Amino acid sequence: MNWISSTRTFPLALALLAAASLPAMAALGGDATSVEKDVVHLKAAIRSTQKTNYAVHELTAPSGTVREYVTPAGKVFAVAWNGPVMPDLQQILGTYYSHFTTAAKNQRARGVRGPVSVNEPGVVIQSGGHMAAFRGKAYIPEMLPEGVHADAIQ
Repeated sequence: MNWISSTRTFPLALALLAAASLPAMAALGGDATSVEKDVVHLKAAIRSTQKTNYAVHELTAPSGTVREYVTPAGKVFAVAWNGPVMPDLQQILGTYYSHFTTAAKNQRARGVRGPVSVNEPGVVIQSGGHMAAFRGKAYIPEMLPEGVHADAIQ
């Protein structure tokens, strides 16, 4: 390998290594196998509750509580949060984060302050609160298990 090719591969290898070491959240719409990594990343205690058609993994840490709602097939159909600190919504919302940021930008452009709400056919996101008291929830309507209403996500 010559010097030029090694200078091109080193940044790529470094980026891949950094990405591999990032904590993985069980993001909305994603796979729930990363719940244990979430516990370590958040330095949280976990309490799992099995409901009729889904499970709730509640991660409690000094920074707040994150609840991940998981189908029997292991997919995260909803997330909810509350606490003194806003969680990393990019991690929690995963690929749906762009819906949230677009709604927030549009709201600010109209001069509207306050809670951000997204209500689209593919995703519902509600986030609000104030210093030391943040809360929100997000869910994918078509992934709600049979018999589960959106009000169950808290």
